[in-house]
Amino acid sequence: MLADAYDGKYIKQTTIDFLEANAGNNPLKVIYNEEKLCFGGDAQLLGYIGYDGLMEFDVEGDFTSNNSDKREAIILACVSKNYFSPYLKQTKSVPLVWTTGLMAPEAYTLKASIDGWILNETDLQIRERGAQAYHKYQKCGIRGARNLLVTGF
Repeated sequence: MLADAYDGKYIKQTTIDFLEANAGNNPLKVIYNEEKLCFGGDAQLLGYIGYDGLMEFDVEGDFTSNNSDKREAIILACVSKNYFSPYLKQTKSVPLVWTTGLMAPEAYTLKASIDGWILNETDLQIRERGAQAYHKYQKCGIRGARNLLVTGF
């Protein structure tokens, strides 16, 4: 796992970089202990966790998918399904977990979702893991968490 942290004043560039990576652009390969690790546009799973700047602005970039590699996305930001949907469709990335309402984008939801992805669970099982974690810490009710965190278009 590689996590890029951006200063909040660069939220627009953060969003562009995330979407371009979902399209397969800006690949990054890192050699660690003689193993090649793939990030950016070479990653199979990409995540965006934080403020949804698309509620305030539009972005432009190279969001057209440049290859047939399967990429999945986790987007933990307020109302991410609504705001990220048109862009994610361009990238041809599959939304694994994203949100329908306001939320606290915290690491426990991401960890639970990634755990299920590593175990090769179904999209619904992964979403359920995320919802269970969100409910546990936010105490919003499991039904509310399931309505908030969704999978697919």
